[in-house]
Amino acid sequence: MLSIVVPAYNESGRLPGSLRRMREHFDAAGEEYEVIVVDDGSADETYASSVELARGWPQLRVLRFTRNRGKGAAVREGMLAARGEHRLFSDADLSTPLDELPRLREKLTGTTRVAIASRGLRDSQIEVHQQKRRELMGRTYNKLLQLLVLRGVHDSQCGFKVFTADAAVACFEPLRTMRFGFDAEVLVRAKAHGWEIAEVPVRWRHVEASRVNSLRDSSRMLFDLVRLRLSRRR
Repeated sequence: MLSIVVPAYNESGRLPGSLRRMREHFDAAGEEYEVIVVDDGSADETYASSVELARGWPQLRVLRFTRNRGKGAAVREGMLAARGEHRLFSDADLSTPLDELPRLREKLTGTTRVAIASRGLRDSQIEVHQQKRRELMGRTYNKLLQLLVLRGVHDSQCGFKVFTADAAVACFEPLRTMRFGFDAEVLVRAKAHGWEIAEVPVRWRHVEASRVNSLRDSSRMLFDLVRLRLSRRR
């Protein structure tokens, strides 16, 4: 089985359309699958609209936090509830197209237990760019990430990553970073287990209506990165 985890916070505007596209895509693929939406304490109709879709779609499960706990917490909840041998988490906006997934999954052999979509490789295709300030922040963060804890990874933040079942449990069960910096901790944990991480160039299109607060969340991510560095040294 393939599991697809979708963290969602105030996504009532675009999540229903994304879920319909997922259903069409994975039904056509002919593989057993499940989709798990984790509502991260939304204040809009995210939960209600997802539950409505689940009534006619047995492969869809909807989990819910009563308060906002962060993207990392939502992805962790879905990954540990999943039953698939391969477990993908994807942002609700589907900025990385679903037809990129087979290229990531084919990398999951031998000691490679994690495959991540990347916007930072030469063959990556950015169809719609973010604002220049956001792109600069992302590049700066990834430079710091490589310097401090994770050499060789060009894009840790793209919201499209697939894990084998054992890697998902090993990387997410002890997760401490519950907001946007969680990707770095997960990848560091994968490396600590001796597993390879395949970074795959993908097509990617920026979709507006970001849930990231540039000042607040970048400060948190930097703090989490320093904490991760210190914990590695200990």
